[in-house]
Amino acid sequence: MKLSLIQMNSVSDKGANIATAVSLVERAAAEDGPDWICLPECFDFLGGDRKAKWAAAETFPGGAAYSAMQQLASKHRVFIHAGSILERPESGERIHNTTVVFDRSGTEIARYRKIHMFDITAPDGTEYNESAAFAPGSAAVAYRCEDITVGCAICYDLRFPALFQALRDKGAQLIALPAAFTLQTGKDHWEVLCRARAIETESYFCAAAQTGVHEMGDQLRHSYGHSLIADPWGHVIAKASDGAGIVSARIELERVAKVRTQIPVARHRVRFD
Repeated sequence: MKLSLIQMNSVSDKGANIATAVSLVERAAAEDGPDWICLPECFDFLGGDRKAKWAAAETFPGGAAYSAMQQLASKHRVFIHAGSILERPESGERIHNTTVVFDRSGTEIARYRKIHMFDITAPDGTEYNESAAFAPGSAAVAYRCEDITVGCAICYDLRFPALFQALRDKGAQLIALPAAFTLQTGKDHWEVLCRARAIETESYFCAAAQTGVHEMGDQLRHSYGHSLIADPWGHVIAKASDGAGIVSARIELERVAKVRTQIPVARHRVRFD
């Protein structure tokens, strides 16, 4: 099975972001012929104030970002793990940060809403208050991609191992993490955490990231990038360079089975109340 990760520098221009995403997916399909493509977190719209986010959000099914990815999946006969898209709720004043997945026919097969909200103060004093604009999801989600089970997570979820154990319990052999990790935390924590989640779940770990600068009100925010694929032993088998682009790798399901046989942590695991 061949995987491609899309790395982007999305900004607060939804039309331009979707055009870039379409171009990169088309390029990945033409150059690498993947079976599965993953985009980064908020590939459709990154930045802007709460009002702008609400205006950019979509009601599923439909909407420009949703429809573009659905059509590409059908056109190229490829699974598309559509990073995350701003989803307008049926009720309430906060939107969702939502992954939507399409199969080779363009049929939606999974939907995951980011659970953990990034409400922190960075080392430089910058405050991030994601829960002001976004309502969290509550369910762990996994789906079948032909012979492999894929678990869903988004960005800050990376810091919460219990979610990944829940995905392993759901049968995940590959975990997808669309992200927009900050530069400050990313340079120290990104690869370490991605590899740790791969090792502890003994799964392939695919992290498609935002890179570069975007505006958030009167501030400039910097995303770390470095999209990567780690194998179940924790080795990074593919990694993106700086800037927008594509990184691809082949994976082998037998590798998951071999690692899980060598170190059967699921069988040894003790569950605590």
